[in-house]
Amino acid sequence: MSEERAVAALEQSGISFTVTRHGRVSSLAEAAAARGVAPSAIIKTLVVRRGEGDYLFVLVPGGRTISWPKLRALLGVNRMSMPDAATAKDVTGYERGTITPFGATTAWPVIMDETISGTVSIGAGAHGVAATVDADDVVTALGAQVADVTEPE
Repeated sequence: MSEERAVAALEQSGISFTVTRHGRVSSLAEAAAARGVAPSAIIKTLVVRRGEGDYLFVLVPGGRTISWPKLRALLGVNRMSMPDAATAKDVTGYERGTITPFGATTAWPVIMDETISGTVSIGAGAHGVAATVDADDVVTALGAQVADVTEPE
């Protein structure tokens, strides 16, 4: 099960976290209220295709979106794309809306936007399930690269 895999990976990482279960939500504001954090502390995990069979996770705070020019410049590539839902599930083990680097079937590289800090809430493998963690612990546990890769929505 996806949630169990994500929680087990969080436990194995050794970082402190709290799981919140709230069911499906329909907006960023609703998710933030259900998780007890600011909208900017909701972390979206996006899967990006860098090349054939080459993916990465980009952690984006609520209210922001990937800046493709910044991400391409950081990675030194000319083209990138977001995989379709079926491919995203194949390469992560999670369906869209539940994707997290924790417990993904492949430990793809992680890039975390530099605006993410403090206490944050990241998906935990199932709809309406999240883990509240410290952003610095996420960087350490995932070996994430922190960089300026987003812009306001």
